[in-house]
Amino acid sequence: MTKKEEAQLRREKKLEEERARVESLMFYEKKYASYGAICGIDEVGRGPLAGPVVAGAVILPADCRILYINDSKKLSAKRREALYDEIMEKAVAAEIGIVSWERIDEINILQATYEAMRQAIGKLKVQPGCLLNDAVVIPEILIQQVPIIKGDSKSQSIAAASIIAKVFRDRLMDKYAEQYPEYAFDSNKGYGTAAHIEAIKKYGPCPIHRRTFITKWA
Repeated sequence: MTKKEEAQLRREKKLEEERARVESLMFYEKKYASYGAICGIDEVGRGPLAGPVVAGAVILPADCRILYINDSKKLSAKRREALYDEIMEKAVAAEIGIVSWERIDEINILQATYEAMRQAIGKLKVQPGCLLNDAVVIPEILIQQVPIIKGDSKSQSIAAASIIAKVFRDRLMDKYAEQYPEYAFDSNKGYGTAAHIEAIKKYGPCPIHRRTFITKWA
């Protein structure tokens, strides 16, 4: 066997393994298929000191398999961007909910997260029969809900929701970085890095900072 043939076999084996991994992410989608359209729900941005919290809601076709999909935190920015495009192209429905830093300060981050999730679900053009949620049960929602701990690494639908929410929020924070360059939001995305905290101490908070999150430094 030539080196070229060996390399081809290795590629085929890796592809086979990836297909098997993605198929394993369909366990919950298959289990609850009788409820109707399955919608994955996840949020991004609970921890940052600045910017909104964003939730994603994604309904994929039952026969859809997206290779290399995973928890958005485990993917490179380049991979997330590519998967975002594929998810948006293939999804039956995909929506975003966004709740501002002012609202977070007003009602707390947990309630703001639920609000973002309800927004995303409410925008869907297809009514889901079952929600697969990353760890939480969303109040005021009458649709069947299945909370899954670390769901973004166990369900293709939840992983898809985590990716669209992450890409959307990252793009938003990149725009805020242009408005408020002192805080380097394009690199920290609002999270409390040492450099970000030093910037708050030096310049004070900017309009998109969560005041209830930065009481120690501002």
